[in-house]
Formats: sequence, structure tokens, C-alpha cells
Amino acid sequence: MEQITATGGCAHPVHLSGSTTTLDGTTGEILQHYDTRTEPGERLLVRCRNRRATVCAPCSRLHAGDTYHLVRAGLLGGKNIPATIRNRPRLFVTLTAPSFGPVHRAGGICRPRRDGGTCEHGRSLGCGTVHTPDAPVVGQPLCADCYDYPGHVLWHAHASKLWDRFVIDVRRRLASSVGIVQSRFAAHARLSFARVAEYQKRAAVHVHAVVRLDGPNGPDDEPPVWGTADLLTDVVSASARRVQVRTPYSLAVGELALRWGAQIDARPLHTDGDGPDDDAVAAYVAKYVTKGASETGAGLDHKVTTWSDIDTAPVSAHVRTLMWACWRLGGLAEYEPLNLRTWTHTLGYRGHILTKSRAYSTTYATLRAERAHHMGHAEMPDAITERNWRYVDSGHTPGAALIAKGIAVDLAESRRLGLEARREGEWCP
Repeated sequence: MEQITATGGCAHPVHLSGSTTTLDGTTGEILQHYDTRTEPGERLLVRCRNRRATVCAPCSRLHAGDTYHLVRAGLLGGKNIPATIRNRPRLFVTLTAPSFGPVHRAGGICRPRRDGGTCEHGRSLGCGTVHTPDAPVVGQPLCADCYDYPGHVLWHAHASKLWDRFVIDVRRRLASSVGIVQSRFAAHARLSFARVAEYQKRAAVHVHAVVRLDGPNGPDDEPPVWGTADLLTDVVSASARRVQVRTPYSLAVGELALRWGAQIDARPLHTDGDGPDDDAVAAYVAKYVTKGASETGAGLDHKVTTWSDIDTAPVSAHVRTLMWACWRLGGLAEYEPLNLRTWTHTLGYRGHILTKSRAYSTTYATLRAERAHHMGHAEMPDAITERNWRYVDSGHTPGAALIAKGIAVDLAESRRLGLEARREGEWCP
């Protein structure tokens, strides 16, 4: 019970066996010693640290909190990041995937079309229905036979490379705009960012990013006088429309030129409240990064290993067809480096949900170390720590799973009551 409580009710903990011994670096005296032989079952339970709420809600909440502080530190300072960055040129950028075929939409008439008309497969090119946002048909193609499923999958597989090209082009355009040699941009300014990938209803990834311009030494350096939010906005918009990535040639698909979609948004973040709120941006990113595939309706939370896994997957017909396309393309030699079959469960997208540049803010490792220090697990100065651990197992027995679920529910209810008390002014720190 104590171990499960210490993991916060983790749904799928990792079981470790071993010991940790802390010695005085000068005298060799044993300062601390912990051994799992004194524990029930001679093992220690540690968190699984899965970010998906559908897999482990307690660990995903912890990950969301770390993400919130990571993104917020890059917006407002803190965590060893100076507060002066809130006055730097900063943008909240949204980049979408291009169209792979018309899909049903929510909000107003779906696809109004006066002249009607049908596609070559005999299906209507319009839809006069007003769909609710949660309608199952939203995001599904009007004609599955017309939809470019190979293009959708290959765009996902190259989305991370397209982002890298975009960042490089932004740096080059900034340099060219102010008359600096492109190779000397790093000596004048530094572009920092944090981005999160999100699946739209049509199961296509789009990107939300916080982009900040600093001096050459990062957050501790003021940007050059020419570095303004207006210039950064213009450059980001131009680069998003310009960059492209070409796929390897294939007899089945040909060679595709992949770009960002037509919907591009770059909004300056201001400290005076004129624009998106910094805390709201950080909270949005943290909320999305914990969503599982089953919540977004795009793919699965686990990998598939056979064709039959796709047939039995609890997904929509549109997503299943994308998974089939991913599996088929993954069998072609020209696409072997993309490892499409490995990433079939994410519809070919193989990038991290959240990525950031090195100088944007703190790191997950630093945040975890701070949490360990707060809980009294900090390293002792001038001490030598010897660790000897091995993996034993993972998960819970049926009885332990019920205990973990109850603990997780109790902790969630305690947090809810604490928030209510704080809002009503009844909280006593």
C-alpha cells in the first residue's frame, strides 16, 4: 500500500530490484543504505512515466505539470530563465497540414455547393448538413476513394523534417532581412522554440509552437535592436509558405513535394495582455501533450505488429485506411528508411509530441531533479553513491490494480477539493 501510494497510484509501475548505498567521499563511512530485500516481494515500484492519460492518468498528470512549467518558463521566466524574456519578440505559431481531400466539417453548413455535382466515383462533392463538433462524420472524407491516403501518410513521415527546414529558413530570412550574412546569424541572435504536435479531426497533424528571439547567448542576452515581433511575424509567415521537402521517388506514388497547409497563423505574445495569454498558451500545450491516440481519434496508443492488428483496431474507417496505407507503403524498399510499419499506430508520424530548442527553457530532467529535491531525495555534497538495480517486472496484480485505482481517485478528489478551497479563500498554506 505504501509503495503504490508513493507512485501516486501509477497504473503500470515498473518493478526494480537492487540497492543504493551512499558513502562519505572522504572517510568511506556509509551515510545511507537502501535495499529492496526489506520490501514486500523484494522489489521497489517506480512510476511508469507514461504521458498518455488513457494509459496512466497519475503519470500523465505529472507529465502535464512538468510540460506546463517547461513551456511557461520559456514565456515568463523562472527555472533559471530570466524574467526579462517576457519582453522579447515572441510568437504563438500554428502550422497545419495541407489538404489531402475534402472532409466533413463542423460549424455552419459543412460543404455548401450550389451546382451539386459528383466526383468520378459518383459521390457528392458537397454536404449541406450542419454537423455538431462531436459528430462522428466530422473529419471523415467526402469520398474515401478520392482522398490522398499515401500523401497523408508520407506528409506525416516527413513532418519533423519539414519543421527543421522551416526553422533553418526562418534563421536565414531573418539574417537576409537585416543585411547579415546567413552564416553569421548565430553571432547576432538566437531563435528558440517549443512546439507540440496535435492531431486534427481529419487525423492530420498540425503544429503549435512558441517562437522567441534572443541574443546570441540565449535567454541571458537581449536580442539585437532589429529583432522585433513584426519582423519575426513576417519572416515566420514567409518561411512557412516557402519551405518544402521532397519524398524519395516511388513507382507507386511518384515524387511528392510536401509543404505546410494554407492555414498559417502567427500571433505576437505581449505582456500587456494584447494577444494570447502566456499562461493559457502553456496550459494548452500541457493539456494536449498528455492526450492519448484514443482521445484524439487518430491511431492507437500501442504499436501494431501484423495486418490483423489493424483490422481489429477500435478506430474509424478513415483512420483504419490511413493505417493500411502506412503498412503498405512501409513494405516498399524506397520507403524503408521511414520505418512506416513501426509507426503505423501513429499514422506515420514519427516525431516527438513535444520538442524544444536547447536554449528555450529548462528540461524535463531538471524538473524531475527539483521534484526529487523537494521530496527529500537530493544528492548529498561530497558523497559517493553506488547503485545496483535491475528490472524485474511491470504492472499490477488484479488486487493491486484495484488499490492503485482507488488511490489515484482519492488523490484526484483531494486535489479537486483543494482547488475549490483555494478559490473560495478557505485554503490555509
